[in-house]
Amino acid sequence: MSQSIFRPFRTRLLTGFGAALLLAGCASTPDAPPPVTAPAPAPAAEAPPPQASPPPARVAPATPVRLNPAHPDRYVVQKGDTLWDISAMFLRDPWFWPEIWYVNPQVANPHLIFPGDVLTLVYIDGRPRIIRERGETAGGRERLEPRVRAEPLEDAILTIPYDRIAAFLSRPTVLDRDTAENAPYILSSRRGHLVHGAQSEVYVRGGEFAMEQDFSVIRLGDRLRDPDTGNMLGYQGIYVGQGQIVREGDPATMYLISTEREALNGDRLLPVDMDAPPRFVPRPPEQAVDGSIIHVLDGVSLVGAFQIVTLNRGASHGLAPGHVLSVWQAGQLADDRFGGGRVQLPDEYAGYLMVFKTYENLSFGLIMQAENEIRVLDKVRNP
Repeated sequence: MSQSIFRPFRTRLLTGFGAALLLAGCASTPDAPPPVTAPAPAPAAEAPPPQASPPPARVAPATPVRLNPAHPDRYVVQKGDTLWDISAMFLRDPWFWPEIWYVNPQVANPHLIFPGDVLTLVYIDGRPRIIRERGETAGGRERLEPRVRAEPLEDAILTIPYDRIAAFLSRPTVLDRDTAENAPYILSSRRGHLVHGAQSEVYVRGGEFAMEQDFSVIRLGDRLRDPDTGNMLGYQGIYVGQGQIVREGDPATMYLISTEREALNGDRLLPVDMDAPPRFVPRPPEQAVDGSIIHVLDGVSLVGAFQIVTLNRGASHGLAPGHVLSVWQAGQLADDRFGGGRVQLPDEYAGYLMVFKTYENLSFGLIMQAENEIRVLDKVRNP
């Protein structure tokens, strides 16, 4: 989908974030949209808008919900669409999707959307709402017919492109402190070697191991500290390779399937992340967030769209998958050659990101749009 629909304000996951699932419908109950008389555009003052039973009461957002001027009145969901794309198609600020999405309380999994679903913009009590329709066109009109939803849950569209984060989830490059300090590790080998290559067996300890369980082998790198407090939050992770448990016990035996560098005694083991692809609600945080980018995947100096960053804020600060944050270039200290002294330049808007995975004190985000250069130590705040 074209990026031109995005405006400046443009992982847990299906099993881990069931309460936050956003998209519409794997229902065994037929889907009945609210009664409406006409789709958008908005009704004129002399013609009252179509009425329908309102959804459950919501707290109005502080910022008014603004429609994308180029929004369609009706859209058929395509395979490969993401919720973020669709939300940006209808809204100037895609994180306000929950404010316009009509949830049918009579439908199981009402937040899931599948390819082929028809999304229609209508007005209910004068407010724009998106309803989901399923039916067949007959005589130029939409004829809604009850039907049983047969699609498996995994066919529902994703919130963000999974291919942008899949490699990161399976080969983590940042480990939070608790994970790093409590992860299983390589103890030694049968011959007592200090280094190990692919297609060799090593002894491992520090965890519960099951036959044929797969692990990523990660070496701890530099420590990551909170720039605000100086507290140690975690470590940079260096991917070493992958192994599989071939014998249980303490120590257990792991076969190194592949390595990108020699494995060392003490390297940590992380279960290969089998989390479901991301399906969660894009939304602003429920509480004020003021943090910083402390790490960028691959160590690049300039960050662009769809790159992964690490934040010094996590679940303890109210962050959860789906939260959208604006990114601000940190203002620099500049010498005033005319008035004397040094002056703090203001922060400048640079883009926004979506959080897709959180730990207690740090989280990972995907840059959704970068209007200006984004660097480590740039600020993140509520949009």
